[in-house]
Amino acid sequence: MVVHNYPLRELTRLLDRNHKGESVGVFSVCSANPFVLKAAIKGAIETGGLLIIESTSNQVNQFGGYTGMKPADFSAYILKLAHEQGLPSAQICLGADHAGPNPWQHENSHVAMSNAKTLIRDSVLAGYQKIHLDASMRCADDDPNLPLPPDISADRTSQLCQAAEAATTSANGNLTPPVYIIGSEVPLPGGAEDPNESPRVTTVDDARQTLELTKEAFLRRGLEDAWNRVVAMVVQPGVEFGDQMVHTFDPANATGLSRFIEIETKLVFEAHSTDYQNRSALKQLIESHFAILKVGPALTFAFREALFALAHIENEIAMLHSDIRESQLLKVLEETMLAQPEHWKHHYRGSNPEQALARKYSLSDRSRYYWDTAGLQTAIGQLIHNLETSSVPLGLVSQYLPAQLVKIQEDSLDKNPRSWIADKISAVLDDYVFACSLP
Repeated sequence: MVVHNYPLRELTRLLDRNHKGESVGVFSVCSANPFVLKAAIKGAIETGGLLIIESTSNQVNQFGGYTGMKPADFSAYILKLAHEQGLPSAQICLGADHAGPNPWQHENSHVAMSNAKTLIRDSVLAGYQKIHLDASMRCADDDPNLPLPPDISADRTSQLCQAAEAATTSANGNLTPPVYIIGSEVPLPGGAEDPNESPRVTTVDDARQTLELTKEAFLRRGLEDAWNRVVAMVVQPGVEFGDQMVHTFDPANATGLSRFIEIETKLVFEAHSTDYQNRSALKQLIESHFAILKVGPALTFAFREALFALAHIENEIAMLHSDIRESQLLKVLEETMLAQPEHWKHHYRGSNPEQALARKYSLSDRSRYYWDTAGLQTAIGQLIHNLETSSVPLGLVSQYLPAQLVKIQEDSLDKNPRSWIADKISAVLDDYVFACSLP
């Protein structure tokens, strides 16, 4: 694949402007959902700005992850979608999120780290240019009763960086050296599991310790040049979401962190789990030097909302047309999730009715793991076909997609179910465009 220098130049330029006090930033789309990705690509075409798309170590890895894709597959997939939509590949920056031993925590540290290094090597060779080095989690041979000591986490982080640098060198000048993100938020990725849990804002002392220990580990391994390409650090700014709760950013809680990163470093912060923050909170994050905003489940939640709205419209129309074969989308989703519970059973608690409600409406959106299964792909195709070949009364659009009806009446949105889905997703992305001060 062709890897362009422009994405990293533009990324580092924007982050430098933020560090110097400008209210600008970037957001990163963490999803493999094609509807989400097409909406993000369309937005990048409209703004002309940089589009960052990331895969997590659980989602995409050398064993296929839960998407069935390896890093090279994911890279090819993104570039194919971009080409089909008309977005130049030079506007795309691929990122590896939580790249480290996370998927292999059940293994001893030697095996887990070996797997993590292979993942990072494969990601770099596939053209990933932004690597979040995350070795913060315990492995099977670490003390299960204590957090991983920060010096061990820092040393493992430097090992991961060494693997990335070696991969770049092996490409004989055909790859631009990546930039790195260090640190990790608490809790681990995916949203809080305890509905009563309030996120603990990272202290300045903890942030300083992470920075100092990681720098020392890099320099011990001769990674001075790589250290100069560390552009951001992940901390917990007090932002989190769970099944039915959102902890909204309060800039007062992160004042110390903001001053620390501005005065004592050349870096900015990367904020994870910013899903469901309102646009004012997102803007405040950018202004507090959380210059990289990560979003994922909120986008697939909007996708699910759109599909459910279309399914309700389909149900109403089917009562008028006996020849319509209904998609039964909600029924197929429930049956699929019950038949394959591994992606939600450890996350949704309570009674059977409470779990059933969460499977459909949880903000954690574990349904996102199921949309690419064969049964649901068939149901989605049937649903869209039914609405594309039927005359949908505007009253039904008003009932289930009122914001889209306004745009239809203003002639700014096609009267087409695919457009309605994309517009629901774009409404979430628009908040991030606003917060980042993109054109």
